Amino acid sequence: MKIERQDTFMRDAIPARVKLEVAICFLSSGISYRLLAIFFRISKSSISKCIPEVCDVMYQALDEYLQVPDKRKWEDIQVGFHHRWNFPGCCGAIDGKHVAIQAPPNNCGSEYYNYKGTNSLVLLAVVDHDCCVKYVDIGSYGRNSDDGGVFQASSLYPVLENGSLLPEGGFLVGDDAFPLKIYLLKRYPNEPTIAEKIYNYSFDRARRIVENAFGILVSRFRILAKPIQLQEKTAIKMIRTTCVLHNWLRKSSLHTYTPPGIIDYEDIVNFTTNLGK
Repeated sequence: MKIERQDTFMRDAIPARVKLEVAICFLSSGISYRLLAIFFRISKSSISKCIPEVCDVMYQALDEYLQVPDKRKWEDIQVGFHHRWNFPGCCGAIDGKHVAIQAPPNNCGSEYYNYKGTNSLVLLAVVDHDCCVKYVDIGSYGRNSDDGGVFQASSLYPVLENGSLLPEGGFLVGDDAFPLKIYLLKRYPNEPTIAEKIYNYSFDRARRIVENAFGILVSRFRILAKPIQLQEKTAIKMIRTTCVLHNWLRKSSLHTYTPPGIIDYEDIVNFTTNLGK
């Protein structure tokens, strides 16, 4: 699919570069279509058509950056968690994030109304040791505030249950909202022993990487920082595009996109974990 269009007798087509600039501006700033129309001198109706179109093209062009890993890549991720976070065997950190949307029409808002008092869709993600998103499930209603419930309704759950996804001995890490499974570990609750405290410390370092990823997404793509004033289908498309752009930028423009100090890092001199901004 291309975003270039031909001029017609009635009007000149919007150049592909301008369409791309409009879409990137929208995702990164979250400003309204009305303001974009003023800034770029393009009609609001044209913007409402071109942004979803460009998001589709970007996702198709970059889809290799958001693929569920194969066995070898899962094993590479395990090595990464071992070396960087001292948590061997881990294949990823899983968590859910509510992305606010406009109140839907037709009196069906109760499905989207979450515990925070806003309407939202849930972004469920698995993130690797390097803060890249390896799996996303977008579209669960905000009323499903329990991440564990969203997880069990996702396409990820059955392939983890039947053991066909992760390498032998591999597992994910999640917070207390997720069910404890052989393939999904949690921290020790209540009053842990010394050995359990050591485990919890390493566990927390590994699990926080998904919170880092969500923080980066929101800070770089401000469309996620306030209610998305679009229909559900289009909002899902926008969220998905930010995830693939995040991965691409982590690989292609690492120090520009995420300067040192943004993500948690290990101080190997003082043996401490410094939290990212």
